[in-house]
Order: sequence, then C-alpha cells, then structure tokens
Amino acid sequence: MTPALICLGEPMLELNRQPPDAAGRALYLEGFGGDTSNAAIAAARQGATVGYISALGDDPAGRAFRALWDAEGVEHRFVRTDPAAPTGLYLVTHDAAGHHFAFFRSGSAASRLGPEDMPAEAIQGARILHLSGISQAISNAACDAGFRAIALARAAGARVSYDTNLRLRLWPAARAAAVIHAAIASADIALPSLEDATALTGLTDPDAVADFYLRLCPLVVLKCGAAGALIATRAERRRIAGHRVPSVDATGAGDTFCGAFLARTLAGDDPFVAATYANAAAALATTGYGAVAPIPRPDAVRALLAA
Repeated sequence: MTPALICLGEPMLELNRQPPDAAGRALYLEGFGGDTSNAAIAAARQGATVGYISALGDDPAGRAFRALWDAEGVEHRFVRTDPAAPTGLYLVTHDAAGHHFAFFRSGSAASRLGPEDMPAEAIQGARILHLSGISQAISNAACDAGFRAIALARAAGARVSYDTNLRLRLWPAARAAAVIHAAIASADIALPSLEDATALTGLTDPDAVADFYLRLCPLVVLKCGAAGALIATRAERRRIAGHRVPSVDATGAGDTFCGAFLARTLAGDDPFVAATYANAAAALATTGYGAVAPIPRPDAVRALLAA
C-alpha cells in the first residue's frame, strides 16, 4: 500500500555541537537531518503512513538512514542507493544569535536525482506530496525533479504541500523566489516561515505575507517561530500563540511543524486545529539537541496543549 504522505528531498547526516565538557573540548552529537526527512519522521511519529523519495550514498551514513527510517516506520523503498555519490553532511553550531549551519552536500546522491527518477506509483498513490525549497535548490536536476513530482501529484488528484525553507547559500535570491513561488502556485498548502517570506517578498507584516501567498495558494500556514503561527484561507485567518518551553536548539522545529500539521490534516483535522497541534509539536522539538531526537510523540504534544 502506498503511504498517505510522500516526502521528497535530501537526507543529511548531522553533527550538532554540544556545550563544552569539563575539559573545554567541543564535542559533536551525531544525528540525522534533512528538512523533508525530518518532516516525514515527525508525521510518522504522529501516526501518519509516510514514505520518502530520495537517494543516498553507499556509505555508513546512507545505511544509518535506512535503519532510522525502519525504526520510525517511514517507507524508503523509493530511496535509491547511488554508489558514485555520498550522503550529504551538515554541522550545527550555537551562539547567542541562535543556531547556524555549515553544509557539505556538493555532488551528493540526492542532488543527482532528476525528473526521470520520480516514482509515479508512489506519488500518484499518495494523498499528499510534501517538498521544499531545499528539495529544489540542491541542483538543477533536483529542481526539475520537484516540478515533475508536483505534476504527477496534481494529475492524480493528490494535494501538494510546500515548505519554503530558503537557503540562500544554495541559490541566488531571484532564482529562489522564482522557483519557490512557481511551485507554491501549483500547491494546495503553503508552509512558509516569516523569515523566509520576508527574504522572498520583502514583506514583514504577517498578514501582508498571508495575502501575498493566498494569491498563489488556497491555504497558507505561516510559521512565526516562538511567536506561533498565522493560518489563512481565502475565507478566514487565525493567529496561534507560541508556547513557553525550555528551548535549547531550534534545529528542525519548522520541519516538525510541517510533519505534524500534515499528519493531523490526514487524520481529518481542519487547518486551524492541525496548526494548533503542530505549533505545540514544534515547540517541544526545541527542547533537545538535534533535528530528529527531540521530535515529540502525541502524548507529549497533547500534554502541552492541555497545560
């Protein structure tokens, strides 16, 4: 059976810098990342059936990802192994300004995927296809693959979800805006962050951002970090306040929001209820280090909502 949610993108091994130990040594915690892989795991932890489309290197990191997805219940039969290219890697560091990334993904296995590699049976059997700006930024071939996946989904009547996830180190701002906005114009759910939206549109007011994206897409879920979220349809909009939690690392929090939102959407929640749940899940994801380990399960999310 094809999973209800199919995610497309690049998984990356994560090395997350921890506070120095007693000897002052900088230690790194190994983990897993990649925005749409994080979202897939978040959705699976909330009970959705989830599959992933990508490529991995024939290396220890690639094998570790398959073991992770097996443990998390994410179907990965649509993930290729490329013997000629590595799995991507990134480092996370922290300072008073927040968390910072350094990526080592040039020529990665996922960046070599093209439109001809998109599995029609997986995409057309799903209820929602989820991808992001990063899914399309890692190479020209991956960009075309993203548009091919969107076309396959729409032809089959599947909904398309798109997270802007802007990384200006990967492509120029003008190209990023053109590609991302063209993709969102073919999507059913837009999941921009306010920071991304400001860089892409020049707008800073959340309502103005919502108005901009509603001209492209019928549902806008604007992630505003610690301030919560703004959910807008063409008939209604609501703001959801953030949660006060002991945050230590925001890596992957937006991805957790996306995955939790899509899982609750598949479960039948309306966008406002789904976003309320996702907002709490994203807050809890900041209470531990790394993108995957702190992703909460439903009991923890519902406890926070009840509190």
